[in-house]
Amino acid sequence: MSRGQILDEDISASSQWSDSTAAKYGRLDCEEGDGAWCPEIAGEPENMNEFLQIDLRSLHFITLVGTQGRHAGGIGNEFAQTYKIKYSRDGSRWISWRNRQGKEVIEANRNAYDIVLKDLEPPIIARFIRFMPVIDHSMNVCMRVELYGCEWLDGLVSYNSPVGQQMTLNGQYIYLNDSVYDGAMSNSMTEGLGQLTDGMCGLDDFTHSHVYNVWPGYDYVGWTNESFPNGYVEIMFEFDRTRNFTTMKVHCNNMFSRRVKTFQKVVCYFRSESDWEATPISFSPVMDDVNPSARFVTVSLYNHMASAIKCQYYFSDIWMMFSEITFQSVSFHQQVIFLFIPFLGDDPTHKVDDSNTRILIGCLVAIIFILVAIIVIILWRQVWQKMTDSYDHSPLAWFANCQSFPRPQRIPVSSRCGVWNIYAISYIHIHVYFVYFSAASTNTSSKSPPVSVQEGVPHYAEADIVNLQGVTGGNTYAVPALTMDLLSGKDVAVEEFPRKLLTFKEKLGEGQFGEVHLCEAEGIQDFMDEDFSFDVIENQTVLVAVKMLRTDANKNARNDFLKEIKIMSRLKDPNIIRLLAVCMSSDPLCMITEYMENGDLNQFLSRHEPEGMIALLSNAPTVSYSNLHHMATQIASGMKYLSSLNFVHRDLATRNCLVGKNFTIKIADFGMSRNLYSGDYYRIQGRAVLPIRWMSWESILLGKFTTSSDVWAFGVTLWEMLTFCKEQPYSQLSDEQVIENTGEFFRDQRRQIYLPQPPMCPDPVYKLMLSCWHRNTKERPSFQEIHHTLLDYSLNVNKNH
Repeated sequence: MSRGQILDEDISASSQWSDSTAAKYGRLDCEEGDGAWCPEIAGEPENMNEFLQIDLRSLHFITLVGTQGRHAGGIGNEFAQTYKIKYSRDGSRWISWRNRQGKEVIEANRNAYDIVLKDLEPPIIARFIRFMPVIDHSMNVCMRVELYGCEWLDGLVSYNSPVGQQMTLNGQYIYLNDSVYDGAMSNSMTEGLGQLTDGMCGLDDFTHSHVYNVWPGYDYVGWTNESFPNGYVEIMFEFDRTRNFTTMKVHCNNMFSRRVKTFQKVVCYFRSESDWEATPISFSPVMDDVNPSARFVTVSLYNHMASAIKCQYYFSDIWMMFSEITFQSVSFHQQVIFLFIPFLGDDPTHKVDDSNTRILIGCLVAIIFILVAIIVIILWRQVWQKMTDSYDHSPLAWFANCQSFPRPQRIPVSSRCGVWNIYAISYIHIHVYFVYFSAASTNTSSKSPPVSVQEGVPHYAEADIVNLQGVTGGNTYAVPALTMDLLSGKDVAVEEFPRKLLTFKEKLGEGQFGEVHLCEAEGIQDFMDEDFSFDVIENQTVLVAVKMLRTDANKNARNDFLKEIKIMSRLKDPNIIRLLAVCMSSDPLCMITEYMENGDLNQFLSRHEPEGMIALLSNAPTVSYSNLHHMATQIASGMKYLSSLNFVHRDLATRNCLVGKNFTIKIADFGMSRNLYSGDYYRIQGRAVLPIRWMSWESILLGKFTTSSDVWAFGVTLWEMLTFCKEQPYSQLSDEQVIENTGEFFRDQRRQIYLPQPPMCPDPVYKLMLSCWHRNTKERPSFQEIHHTLLDYSLNVNKNH
């Protein structure tokens, strides 16, 4: 609205007080006309007929709205204290928006000039939006409004499904109904959208919810097989037009201890015009009776063309529960542009009217020239932005579908709006825009202004690095594109290992694309490079970690897996986990890496106590300060090696350091895959996204991951070690407060909160930590300097003793 992307003719109203208070003047933060939209007649609260309507021209996913009154340079003082929202997808059927507790009325403004933003929970999927002020006869009402969201690319306009059911569990009622469904509901749900499309994935334990003050089971829609004699639940999905479907992703609960499992099989039918195709597709996921975590199940739809899909999900246990269903597709008219030119020449014997052909070809050529011009303009703008922007500019540019920057307090944009997740925190004078790069998204380079970094420390804008999607859902090392290009021409320098020599011990973790298993490997010493050897007795089995790619992983994940193997095969340092061998001859693809017998550093230290009286009284195992210092020095050495190769780790923490004999440390990347550490990752719409408590302010604010941001994380890791991992960093702050604290680093008015000095931390070591947390990246030490400092301090301590 405020940027003019929505045209005047797309803004209408039920009435207007005058020409100068017409609907087109109802744009947030604009003072044109008389400064706002004002209705002609104040209606009754129980008969609210006045509205300001916006036509978005296509379906959009709206997550937040903003309102403002009429200020008009100080002469106006009309505003709405409360309002309601109605929306429509087709312009005929209007739906009243309600929050997750069922409340329709939205609290709005208390003066005429401040902007008030309100999260739409649940979000709205609609083309038409109406703001309907609740009239108070004590004052006149005027409004300026704004919408935040993105185009609804799924194309789904409704789903029809059986009504969710009720479970009784230990005397407690679990309500598994679709509480935000906006269609008709009786014995079934028809012509609406609801929780299966709201962008929120349920927790592993379905009795809990992301949302406060709601009932148990709220996140899921669930059914029991006792109500379905055919053994399946049928859901029909209607789309805006004929589309080419590639995949369907279904987020399922798998709490098998409660007799809840993912579906055993799904059978999908397709309707392209008016008739359903006779031959459906069928898919059976691998059943998991080991890990109770909720998960996405990806179903390939093999590029079927359809305007509707009917899927039958078969029970594999008593209960089946879904929290989100998404489709990946391209609309038919988008494909036609690419298919039409070769189609013209398919049949040389077919006669067509020459004049029509010339006109058609001329139009297509014109379209091509226009597209080329648009691409050139976009590229020019990106180059210009890189030359002119700096990280002190605010607001930050945002290259994504979801655009618009007011003076907000907080802007959450669902992961439905692409890879970017935007938050905004409003301060008294500065408005800081937080940009989150979702680790769950792949194959998209993010763009953000360049950040100055220390000399000798390489800087990699997100556009300049290759981010590989790890098999367990997190990014592996961020690799400069140039380095990746150099690697791409080399063969993998590791040998094939026989699967039969691997013995499964336990699952360490899993993610969307794969799993990590702890295994025993027999005779793996014979497959090692000459420069590497195990400290084990000959013919003794060796503990290894096996990263395994799911057999149903998509092509992109498979390619990333192969690239990860290629990268890992080049990492050869005593303090970096080593790739030992691979299993590539058949699916599932596996990479075998070292595993240290004492597990990760976080769990290792939390089981120990510092040397002293408390340890003596509790008879607990101890770790001396000199051993802590030795381990920290090894981490610095490993990171020095990675930075020398221009690799950025992006998730350095004690959970990602493994401990071997004699306090040997090796840096790994398994942490994100483990449920044990899910609380260390900030969740957006139910997905583990970013380890914000270990991240530098510029990584959170600007999406910049550099060697300097790894240095920041090293400071936090060092703090963890010196507290023996007894508490989480910034444990006194909520996730939102941690994000707000990064805003204080941005403003640099000495109000930022630092991690406190641990009781057993010497002053020089705490000074080193603080240097890692400098606001200015140029003032942070390099890993070479950190390693040198720790070695010097160790020598000085030994001399004094």
